[in-house]
Amino acid sequence: MNLSTSPKNRLIFALDVPNREEAEKYVRLLGDEVGCFKIGLELFIKEGPDVLKIVKGNSSASNFLDLKLHDIPTTVRSALRSAAAHGVRFITIHGSSGKSILQTATEVKDLGLEVLAVTVLTSVSESELRDLGYKENLSLSQLVLDRANVAEKSGCAGVVCSGKEVALIKHSCSANFKVVVPGIRPVWAEVRKDDQSRIVTPKDAIYNGADLIVVGRPIRDAKEPDMAARKIVDEIKSALIA
Repeated sequence: MNLSTSPKNRLIFALDVPNREEAEKYVRLLGDEVGCFKIGLELFIKEGPDVLKIVKGNSSASNFLDLKLHDIPTTVRSALRSAAAHGVRFITIHGSSGKSILQTATEVKDLGLEVLAVTVLTSVSESELRDLGYKENLSLSQLVLDRANVAEKSGCAGVVCSGKEVALIKHSCSANFKVVVPGIRPVWAEVRKDDQSRIVTPKDAIYNGADLIVVGRPIRDAKEPDMAARKIVDEIKSALIA
C-alpha cells in the first residue's frame, strides 16, 4: 500500500452486528473515523446486498465483503463479478482453495475489486494444525507464508493473516501485495470470551508491515466507539512514525 495512505484509511471496522439498524448506527457513528467497513457472514446473510448501501449512503468509506468464498472456479468467478457490480472494494477467498480458484481474482481487477486470500484464520493456533490433518513438522507460520506466495502468484491483491506472520509475508512478497491483519487487540481494550488466538496490538501490526488492520469488538464494545476508533488511529500514526 502507498505509504501516503492516511492512518484513518488503514483502519477497517468489522461491522459484526445482527441487523440493518445496528449496522446503520455504527456506520453513522464511525463514518468519519475509519476508511472501510467489513461486512461479514452474519450481517450479509441477514440483510443481503442492500446492507452495502448503508455504507455508501452514510459515509465516504469503502465496503469490504468478508465472505471467505470457497467453491468451484465458475461459482467463485460469478460471485466476484456480482460483488464488483455492487461497488465492493475488497472481498475474501479462502487461501486453501487452490490456484484455479485464486486465479479468478485476475478477472475482476479491472472492475475495481481487490481479492484477498485468507491464509489461516486467526482463531487457529499452532497446536491445532495436527488435528486439522497437517503434517507434524509443518509450522503455522510456514503454512501462512506458503499460502501467501501462492495467492500472490495467482493474482490476488493481497492476503489476510495474523499480526504474527505479517513481517514474514512482507519480507517474502512484493511491496504492493497487501497484507490485512485482523485479530487486533489494543492493550486498553477488554474483550470478553475472546475466540481469537493469534493477536497483536494496532501499533505492532502496522510497525511489522500491515497495510490495513481490521478491528471489531475493541471498538464496537467500547463505551464511546468513535473515541476508541480515534485511539487506534493514533496508534497507527505512532507506528508509522516509528
